[in-house]
Amino acid sequence: MSYSIGEVSQTTNIPISTLRYYDREGMFPKLARSNGGIRVFSEKEVATIKVIDCLKNTGMPIKDIKNFLDWGEEGDASLQKRQQLFHERLEEVTKQMAALQETMNTIKYKCWYYDTAMAAGTEAVVKELPLEEIPEEVRAYKL
Repeated sequence: MSYSIGEVSQTTNIPISTLRYYDREGMFPKLARSNGGIRVFSEKEVATIKVIDCLKNTGMPIKDIKNFLDWGEEGDASLQKRQQLFHERLEEVTKQMAALQETMNTIKYKCWYYDTAMAAGTEAVVKELPLEEIPEEVRAYKL
């Protein structure tokens, strides 16, 4: 199956300009073109785009993603490098998720704090509340 750049953009939610940039950077070395020079994406390029997006979401720079894609073109000779890269990304995402969990916990506490203050009509009630009267599910997140 083949797709136009617009179709790929729509299904991946990646702007056409970004897809063109990836192409200029050599991330789709076997990308076909129509007789008129229009990019024709295959399932392989769509799968590559999903991997690029995944790696970008981990905070990986584009130049490093390009290196990874180049390793893929090398075949089994680069298998260990690609394995190591994904283990490093897993570690990075695990750290990011822990940081996001802490952020969410703070937000949960603040939601409880302001909900309670609004219900009481004053923030003083919450500020004077003994620790043991704060609900257990948010108590640990008190700043």
